Amino acid sequence: MDGGIMEKLRVGLLFGGRSVEHDVSIVSATSILGAFDRDRYDVSLIGVDADGGWHLIDADALDALPEASLGDALAQPDVFLPATAGASELRAAADAGPAPGPAGRLDVVFPIIHGRGGEDGALQGLLESADLPYVGSGVLSSAAQMDKDVAKRLLAHAGIPVTPWITFSPAELEDRGLPAAAERVETELGLPVYVKPANSGSSIGISRADDTASLVAAIDLARRYDRKVVVESSIDAREVEVAVLGNDHPEASVVGEIRSAQAFYDYDSKYRDDATELVIPADLEPDLSESIRETAVLAYQALDAEGMARVDFLVDRETHRIYVNELNSLPGFTNVSMYPKLWEATGLPYSRLLDRLIELALERHDRRSKLETRPPLSLSEGSN
Repeated sequence: MDGGIMEKLRVGLLFGGRSVEHDVSIVSATSILGAFDRDRYDVSLIGVDADGGWHLIDADALDALPEASLGDALAQPDVFLPATAGASELRAAADAGPAPGPAGRLDVVFPIIHGRGGEDGALQGLLESADLPYVGSGVLSSAAQMDKDVAKRLLAHAGIPVTPWITFSPAELEDRGLPAAAERVETELGLPVYVKPANSGSSIGISRADDTASLVAAIDLARRYDRKVVVESSIDAREVEVAVLGNDHPEASVVGEIRSAQAFYDYDSKYRDDATELVIPADLEPDLSESIRETAVLAYQALDAEGMARVDFLVDRETHRIYVNELNSLPGFTNVSMYPKLWEATGLPYSRLLDRLIELALERHDRRSKLETRPPLSLSEGSN
């Protein structure tokens, strides 16, 4: 604090990435950029193009060009870090920032790269190695949340209800073939089922299968997006979601419901279909709503999440039993995304939500920086 004026935090907004959710990330970053309080933050835009090259984009220059978009900026040839860049190069770039010298360094990174390479722990590991504070969960939790099979195993072990599932390894699919995989699904789970890549987002690569032919086709599609394929029992259910925020003491938002005109909440329903309805708060009995919110926090803690996550549920229409469907460590932040909408309905506006996420990132980094990194002294040394 100097003369009553607080120095602005220097935030790196990291977006794009090499995944099928590249375009969604651009839309999320555009929304976040528009909501940042420029009196509190100096924002550096760091975009990763579809080939993995990193670009530094001047936010002020972009604001001055009404026709410009973050996607267009990534098409420019100004790569400042190659796809093969490591932690040392990222640390040096962060220290230099958009301007030379200490005035340009980054204080915190807000990654909003969805999907593989952004939510699966890889990016978090790079940021950890570069010793940069960042928004969201750490390496292990990010990887666990991204992998639907691993997440289900951990949640089930913690006593949190999940839908019955089968996971196919690439070896099983290659050795036994798709018809044998389909036969196993029909024997163990029955039909219909949902078939998913184990590591993917925005419902990309997910299909509903009602018969053997569609099941074989669905497994074949899913394995194009990930090595492992997860097959889940179909439940006649309402789809509801809860936004969770916090580190050691997470809090849950109100519950929201997704009403899609499609068979399930697929990519088109999320981003293209105007008929999709987000009902906030969901029309649920108070006890059921509270149970969902409590389970959301338990699931968040079971996967060691930090910062934020969106917890997706299925609620059986007949029995009202709840199942955790999945957790999303870096949920969408577009103007139609549930995570910011749920917190707004809970009383936390978009811009204040961004403030809180940055506070949590700095809090976690400060806590981790105080951990010992050297072995203890021997007993003889310690007694001197």
